[in-house]
Amino acid sequence: MIADIPGARIWYEDTGGSGPAVVLLHARAGSAAMWKGQLGTFSAAGYRCIAYDRRQSGRTEVVPSTPDPLPADDLRALVDRLAIDRFHIVGTAAGGIVTLDLALSHPAHVRSLVFANSVGSAEIKQEPEYIAAAAQLRPADELPPDVRELGEWYRSRNPEGVKQWLDLAKETRLKKPPFPGTGNRITFARLADLKVPVLLITGDMDPYTPPAVLEVFRSRMPHATALVIPNCGHSAFWEQPELFNRAVLEFLAKN
Repeated sequence: MIADIPGARIWYEDTGGSGPAVVLLHARAGSAAMWKGQLGTFSAAGYRCIAYDRRQSGRTEVVPSTPDPLPADDLRALVDRLAIDRFHIVGTAAGGIVTLDLALSHPAHVRSLVFANSVGSAEIKQEPEYIAAAAQLRPADELPPDVRELGEWYRSRNPEGVKQWLDLAKETRLKKPPFPGTGNRITFARLADLKVPVLLITGDMDPYTPPAVLEVFRSRMPHATALVIPNCGHSAFWEQPELFNRAVLEFLAKN
């Protein structure tokens, strides 16, 4: 499906139905197709699921010579176009940054927020608490994308899943998309003011958001709960979909 918003024609998938809306935001790599392990399961549980290709990904078309708006502004324009007033939002990695920005700007429209495998913002990466918790666990940028994004346990046991992930990652137009811009300065102090229910998720092998970093987020967000998924790297939704889906659906049902 296509939604015309200022400066772009956003491609999205909508499972339809009259249940509460859940919007899913993919990482910098790939596209909405990455959520194939969630759309059917969440829809069967009674939710209307929307996953869309952000600019520079998948089938979304950008009007030439127009400035790129903030990703959270695109998200707000899309849900307005679909006449969705309140919704759950699930973001992974860079998609998680967009979820935080949207929730800080428009908390009344967010029923709940799932923040998975994400560093949160460029500002948070510079905060002493983050640096101390992450220590030297972040990988070098020159590592292959599947090594950065998928944990060793998954790569050694599911070569076909790795191949599928790499094929979908090619739907990213830029070799290295920019870090998502935000309208808010996303810091730990600012996140402490976020009052929407939040589920924080990471993998026990995530080199970007190791469990120690997730605990810092949890300690600074009074309305958050946290989950560490075992045998999992930086893409919990892909590597451990059953555990991820079960945790998210239990969380959504409470909110």
